[in-house]
Amino acid sequence: MKLTGKVRTARTPLQTATAFAVAATVVLFVSVPCAAQERGNAQAEQSQSLRGRGGGPRSLPPVGRYVSDSGETFTLDRSGQRPLLRFDRRDETWVLRATPAPRGDVIYRNDAGQQILRMTAGGGMTVYTARAPGGSPASFTGQGDTLALPTLGPAQLFQLMTRRSAMLSQTMGRLIEINVDTDDDAEGLTVEALILATDSVLRIARSPTGRSSLNQLRRIVIAQGASSSVYYSRGELRIVVAPTQGVAGRPSSARVIRALLPQDPTPNR
Repeated sequence: MKLTGKVRTARTPLQTATAFAVAATVVLFVSVPCAAQERGNAQAEQSQSLRGRGGGPRSLPPVGRYVSDSGETFTLDRSGQRPLLRFDRRDETWVLRATPAPRGDVIYRNDAGQQILRMTAGGGMTVYTARAPGGSPASFTGQGDTLALPTLGPAQLFQLMTRRSAMLSQTMGRLIEINVDTDDDAEGLTVEALILATDSVLRIARSPTGRSSLNQLRRIVIAQGASSSVYYSRGELRIVVAPTQGVAGRPSSARVIRALLPQDPTPNR
């Protein structure tokens, strides 16, 4: 079955919007982790201070809850093929890539290459956010729930698409078209990519320095391909989702914002 659709907000009045949608999985986007800063000495000191707070990474449960010294709580899910992280009261699930670091540490980055987490061999953890761009030590507080994607029915999804269309039109002050052309096995990724894309546009539009980059935006397209990607050209923001890549088969908000603001070296901050 082919999943195709078009969302167009009404030009005037803005109370009217039309949408086509299929039952799918949705994770709403709010999370905004910062661009990671490589501060080796500071990280080492922070990680060292945490070594006495628990055992090594292998002694921690696959899904755990953590709180940082800066006051941010989050869930880290290492039960699947890719580590997942979600901050409390935020809806984007970050798909992380683990890379080795000196002294046996492991650095976790998002798909934009930004450092989100650093874990020491002794179990110390440092998290990097907009509130703590230089890193904040984090402590394990207990087991957590797997970061599974929730599902929506057709009616709820229709309402969601309608609201998103109205929000974009009201914020941009002009008609923004949303086109979807993916298979049914990409439903969840399609909806999640659309949510992240629209939220990214809304965030940039509310920025005095970033809004001008959206002057040519007329269309958001969600398509399907072999690997996830995002690019912005000639007024079209095109996002490609890839079901074969699993939960990593859609670009994060960091990559969407980077595509819209290529001149910004730290678009997520």
